[in-house]
Amino acid sequence: MASPLSSSSSSTSTSTSTLLRLICLCTALPVALQAAAARPPNVTVGALFTFDSVIGRSARTAIQLAVDDVNRDPAVLRDTNLSVIFQDTKCSGFVGTIQALELMERHVVAVVGPQSSGIAHVVSHVANQLRVPLLSFAATDPALASSQYPYFVRATHDDRFQMAAVADVVAHHGWREVTAVYVDNDYGRGGVVALGDALEALRARVSYRAAFPPGADRAALADLLVRANMMESRVFVVHASPDSGLDVFAAARSLDMMATGYVWIATDWLAAAIDAAGAGAAAAAGNIQGVLMLRQYTPDSDAKASLVSRFAAKQYINAYGLFAYDSVWMAARAIDQFLDDNASGGNVSFSADRNIRDANGSALGLSALRVFDQGEQLLRKVMLANFTGVTGSVRFQLDADGSGGATLINPAYEILNVGGTGVRRVAYWSNYTRLSVEAPRLLADGGPPPNSNNTTTQQQQQMYSVIWPGDTTAKPRGWVFPNNGKPLRIGVPYRTTYKQFVSKDRSSPDGVSGYCVDVFNAAVALLPYPVPASFVLFGDGVKNPSYNDLVQRVADGFFDAAVGDISIVTNRTRVVDFTQPYVESGLVIVSTVKAKNSNEWAFLKPFTPGMWAIIGAFFLFVGAVVWILEHRFNPEFRGSPRRQMVTIFWFSFSTMFFAHRENTVSTLGRFVLIIWLFVVLIINSSYTASLTSILTVQQLSTGIQGLDSLLSSNDPIGYQVGSFARSYMMDELGVPASRLRELAIDGYAGSLQRGPSNGGVAAIVDELPYVELFLSTNCQFRTVGQEFTKSGWGFAFQRDSPLAVDLSTAILTLSENGDLQRIHDKWLSPGTCASQSTDGVGADRLNLGSFWGLFLICGVACFVALLIYFARILCQFCKYHGHGTTDGAGPFPVPERSLRRPARLTSIRDLMSFVDMKEAEVKRAIRSRSDRRLDGSMGGRSYTSEGPSLSRPSSMSPV
Repeated sequence: MASPLSSSSSSTSTSTSTLLRLICLCTALPVALQAAAARPPNVTVGALFTFDSVIGRSARTAIQLAVDDVNRDPAVLRDTNLSVIFQDTKCSGFVGTIQALELMERHVVAVVGPQSSGIAHVVSHVANQLRVPLLSFAATDPALASSQYPYFVRATHDDRFQMAAVADVVAHHGWREVTAVYVDNDYGRGGVVALGDALEALRARVSYRAAFPPGADRAALADLLVRANMMESRVFVVHASPDSGLDVFAAARSLDMMATGYVWIATDWLAAAIDAAGAGAAAAAGNIQGVLMLRQYTPDSDAKASLVSRFAAKQYINAYGLFAYDSVWMAARAIDQFLDDNASGGNVSFSADRNIRDANGSALGLSALRVFDQGEQLLRKVMLANFTGVTGSVRFQLDADGSGGATLINPAYEILNVGGTGVRRVAYWSNYTRLSVEAPRLLADGGPPPNSNNTTTQQQQQMYSVIWPGDTTAKPRGWVFPNNGKPLRIGVPYRTTYKQFVSKDRSSPDGVSGYCVDVFNAAVALLPYPVPASFVLFGDGVKNPSYNDLVQRVADGFFDAAVGDISIVTNRTRVVDFTQPYVESGLVIVSTVKAKNSNEWAFLKPFTPGMWAIIGAFFLFVGAVVWILEHRFNPEFRGSPRRQMVTIFWFSFSTMFFAHRENTVSTLGRFVLIIWLFVVLIINSSYTASLTSILTVQQLSTGIQGLDSLLSSNDPIGYQVGSFARSYMMDELGVPASRLRELAIDGYAGSLQRGPSNGGVAAIVDELPYVELFLSTNCQFRTVGQEFTKSGWGFAFQRDSPLAVDLSTAILTLSENGDLQRIHDKWLSPGTCASQSTDGVGADRLNLGSFWGLFLICGVACFVALLIYFARILCQFCKYHGHGTTDGAGPFPVPERSLRRPARLTSIRDLMSFVDMKEAEVKRAIRSRSDRRLDGSMGGRSYTSEGPSLSRPSSMSPV
């Protein structure tokens, strides 16, 4: 039970709390009443679009449903009712402007619309003046993002993104040119400009623009498509309105342009028309079989499913209807935040503008227009929109270029393929995944997902297979030769020299002839389609034209292509496309050669003096080695000292001719002789070849051996008129212009013969095909060194021309079947000097560096043989003389030495005498000594008789 004190305290606390609540209530009540009084009971927005249109019908229902949903939602606008005023623009810019002015007279705080980009351009000026935000759900012209229209807010994605998607589809399939078929208004022109920019970034282009006026009938569309069909591109991008775009396909089908080989890509207008038609879309499907189309991607959600189900009771909804629904919610949320903003006080007021008034009694009622005083604050609230609608996350981000425009985040599209009575999705596209078969993950901040690459490469982009027009899955080539009766305008160099390559020919049906023209005509004949061509001579006929200028004319569009002896070099490939080379080429050096007169000492020139000395020394050295190795064994190497010296010299030099009559009998001698004869064989063969070359080849008169010697000299260098050799030598090799001389080919011979000292040139740098033709009839000149560039001749076409690819394949076919060589032999047959080789020009003399290996082998063999021989001699000498005694005792007593003769000298003389003995005598003496020692050992006594005297090796008589 509580005490009285506790009850008293509790009662006091309750009274205090109640008092505080009353105070707070009294304080907050005036503020709440003031806020409630500040909120207007009704806020009006306008809706500006064409009622009777595919987009308008869907948008009208969506806007009305959105207004109803906003008024039922207690969290938005609370006690303020949102009302909408609809105005019909009638697809007219003028009517749309009048309707916009009528809306402004009724004090709307925002306008949902306009639908048309053209009307948006005009009405935006009115909105800027009256400060009324425009929330457009269908105006997609990229130009509306300009800072010129600050009160224009695009509540959908502009055409820059869907045109980027179209460009990715084109690039994914390898097409380089497209034909744009579009309605000629702000919407159509702006979209095609965006398409051109997107294609250019991927090295493709819009090759033809077929614009038709709004409301064009089917006959006018057919005439337009006939002209477009005369162009080479078979990839058509249709950018029209949903109300008239289907007539384009109906006209195309009547012209049989929906057949195999054609590609048709429609922007999101076609999906809007099909979605709005619902079950009635099957009626139009027959005209659009195989068409690719885009549809703005909106992720599936409960809110979207609920809205679609509510629409189904009345009509079908398309993507523009979904964006119109979210536009109303965007305006409602912005108005709600604006009314809650303390800075604005929740006031909605309009004031007159002194610049807007009726003049001279005009009845237009312009003075009734009022400026929305809080329009700028409301615009800021709109730009801060951040909620999830039926189209996904609704949020703006400023353009990266700082132009002041803003776009919705997460632009994404579905790529759909029409087939049968329905459509199927073949890919998705978003600004960060590009083409993909997976649905894009739309992020709240609009940026790429973590670890993603915002520059997805073309190889990473994916699409499912497409059923193209003509009910085929084979990818169309995308182009054909234009059927407009206009032949290709082909530039041909008007050569004045070496007309075998290409030049004017009045007797030819083409007006030109030559090797290059025949190759081109043969390649064109292999193409699966006709290519009419008109050859136009380029040049004045006085001197060969500049080939750089000819290539530039192709790049500028003056010529469609260039056929001739055109080298494929780096600076030319930057502006045109070349075919596969049909001739291998490269820069070479041509110099003068002269016959070298032989003299009485020409036979000595194959070898250098040092080489001759080494050869002579080795002949004597090998002869001495063989004599040493054969002296004890071979009677032919014995005799008097004079005879033995003669034998050494004779044997040494006779081996040069393999005419030695002495036979070798010792193993070591034969070993050395075999190696030496091999060396002699190589020396003889080399001498013979070198002497033949020296006596027959021609020698360079200028001393230039190749590129290095040419660059190190200061002599003038010639080059052909119009050749790229001049720029190459100046830019790549650093040759000053003062050394270069421009020459016609028929002036080559005279300039080379005069030489640098007489106003000529030391050498000429030109391409190999010209040089080969020049040398075939001018035997006194030769090429020196190697080719120092590698290139070829090809046919030049404008950038991204598909003919360049097809002709490259045809040239490879000509090369494989031999036709290319037959054309070459027809025009470029070898001349009288073609068989002469240039390899022997300036033959060098042979030196020791070419043979030191052979001499090393021979020297080592001789050294090894002598080492083995002398080791064997010392071993025998020890056996022969090793047991002799100093006192004369023993089987072979040594004679008494003179006191004046040293013992070492006697031993050397004994050794020399022993070496001079025959091998058979030495063996008999050693064997006899061994027998006597054996007999003495068995008889118990020793022999005192002396062995054979060294002074008389042939006598063995006892002392």
